[in-house]
Amino acid sequence: MGDLGAILTAVVTPYDDQLRVDEEAFVSLVGHLLDHGSDGLVVAGTTGEAPTLSDDEQVRVIALAVQEVGDRATIVAGAGSNDTRHAVHLTERATEAGADAILSVTPYYNKPNRRGLVRHYQEVARATDRPVVLYNIPSRTGLDMPNDLLAELAQIERVDYCKQANDDSLAPVDGLRIYAGNDGTLARTLDMGEPGGILVASHIVGEEMRRMVDEPQNRDEIDASLRDVYETLFLTANPICTKAALNMLGRRVGGLRLPLVEASDAEKASVRAMLERHGLLEGAPASDVAPA
Repeated sequence: MGDLGAILTAVVTPYDDQLRVDEEAFVSLVGHLLDHGSDGLVVAGTTGEAPTLSDDEQVRVIALAVQEVGDRATIVAGAGSNDTRHAVHLTERATEAGADAILSVTPYYNKPNRRGLVRHYQEVARATDRPVVLYNIPSRTGLDMPNDLLAELAQIERVDYCKQANDDSLAPVDGLRIYAGNDGTLARTLDMGEPGGILVASHIVGEEMRRMVDEPQNRDEIDASLRDVYETLFLTANPICTKAALNMLGRRVGGLRLPLVEASDAEKASVRAMLERHGLLEGAPASDVAPA
């Protein structure tokens, strides 16, 4: 079982002024990320606002990423749902679009029991010939998959990875390769001998996060220097502050679809201060943030 890469950026979905997917801006952002530390991308995940993308939009951005990347990097396609039939449908379409792997979130809201989760992932895995990445994020789904269940799910053919966003459960799991699901646990995950993380801050400090992989002797120091980046980008629901940061840096990504709203003036001021502390704003337009 090979790895999907170390620094996998969960890429935002850019929108134009009418909140339509901005394909040109998306392709530009993909190229920028690969030039600045990412060796793979997660497309149409939570950070990509998958809940408000139509199926056709979701598959289109996956296909665009595959087309842009070629053999240069790995594309992991978000294709989860709390409706198993829908998850299977999205998995089939993402596979047809050329994704290298499928990210499949724990079914949310309806909170299936253990047997239901096993059945769900059996059906998802049957729908593709690509590796499946389980996505455990109880803060969003309302349902945790404990490590003994993850080990059971690893017995399903093609269930090979887990994006672990429950920091308290971050540990090796038999049969799975573990990816950090939160930026702040990348160092811990690498120290465990796992391949890397599915990350957000790599949108703006990707080269530094890449150094955490390549320079283990400096890992803790680099991680400590980036803590304020992680915290600022998650001041409110992701990707609100991430999009604010990218817009300030001149990466045209637009606004957000409801029920997500753009960053408040106070949140923008915090984002701008963080970018200034890291020397990232030289030449960036000052008009993107109102005075605090």
